[in-house]
Amino acid sequence: MSFIYNFILLFASQLLKILAFFSPKLNLFVEGRKSVFVTLKNEIQAIDKTIWFHAASLGEYEQGLPVIEKVKQKYPNHKIIITFFSPSGYEVRKNNTVADVTVYLPLDTISNAKQFVQIVHPEMVFFIKYEFWPNYLNELKNQNINTYLISGIFRENQAFFKWYGGFYRKALYTFDYFFVQNEGSKTLLKSIGFTNVKVSGDTRFDRVVAILERDNTLDFIEQFRDSSTSLGKTKMVVIGSSWPKDEELLVNYINQSSDDVKFIIAPHNIDKNQILNLKTLISKKTILFSEKDNDDVSNYAVFIIDTIGILTKIYSYADIAYVGGGFGNPGVHNILEPATFGIPVVIGPNYSHFSEATALVNLEGCLTIQNQTQLNEAFDLLLQNEDERLEKGHICSTFVQMNKGATQTIMAHIG
Repeated sequence: MSFIYNFILLFASQLLKILAFFSPKLNLFVEGRKSVFVTLKNEIQAIDKTIWFHAASLGEYEQGLPVIEKVKQKYPNHKIIITFFSPSGYEVRKNNTVADVTVYLPLDTISNAKQFVQIVHPEMVFFIKYEFWPNYLNELKNQNINTYLISGIFRENQAFFKWYGGFYRKALYTFDYFFVQNEGSKTLLKSIGFTNVKVSGDTRFDRVVAILERDNTLDFIEQFRDSSTSLGKTKMVVIGSSWPKDEELLVNYINQSSDDVKFIIAPHNIDKNQILNLKTLISKKTILFSEKDNDDVSNYAVFIIDTIGILTKIYSYADIAYVGGGFGNPGVHNILEPATFGIPVVIGPNYSHFSEATALVNLEGCLTIQNQTQLNEAFDLLLQNEDERLEKGHICSTFVQMNKGATQTIMAHIG
């Protein structure tokens, strides 16, 4: 199986070079890896002490950030190395301030793994949530480097737990310790012989709790909201990480909504053509973030955010949040960011892979919709019934506060 795995990787590496000519994202994936070893050699000296964190993409980076920050505080003389697999993570966070070096992770070939570990020579390694690269993990094991999985989550349908999964199970033996999100993951690992497991919870809760401690003020959002209208105090609906299927339903609601409600839309994809198409579908007076310096935003009913990096702060102004992705696969995006501000959340039907979404739906802090009628009913309920809105928001904020503490558990164990 090892031979087959490595042959597939070599074949894939050549195929990706061809496909990169036709895909901007794959081009970033390929081109971004060409200079990794040069960068590492320039930034890391043999005498440096280092700690390595790997995140698949942006979500895993944000999930691991509380631990990264605590490790940086505890080991101030170590260089922090962060790697990404996906361009959607690296391109957004390549200039982060918590790491000393941020690069793409080279493909998991035997030679890449040996060279990477030799140059970085980490004292500790943290893989965030998932991504189990056998050659990297084997090399770390061969070098006796402490390796941890944090905020891990396992499911029965993964290869580790199938009769044919011996090769993948072998990779798990390279970890010194697993910090998992729930008891189900611990039970699954125990079923294949692993006892070096602790249920620490999900570090994303620590991440979003910390958001409350920072300055979330955005002057242009305060200006857009405007304190009152002829119908009374303006209510704000913030739509985060929306996809076209979400927007199809949302635009229908926006176009027939009351004048005392304003909407902010932060699409998942900020491609210029898609943004302009979205704007043309909205009959309400609409302005883009990129246009805000040329006009008084308080005169508009809809604000489309055609930039990245400010959605979390925008959630702090919301009365209601709609989080997109719930009509796609694998499903809904991060609902904890609005939930931490005590805001009721509305999502699409595909959320079963996300334990926090499932829990908040069961607690009734989060409403799930499948069609236009249900979306209209959910928004009308939350906008027109203040008691209902405040109660569901309280459920959300309490849920987040009750589940914080994973970072502390992890730090207490690694010493």
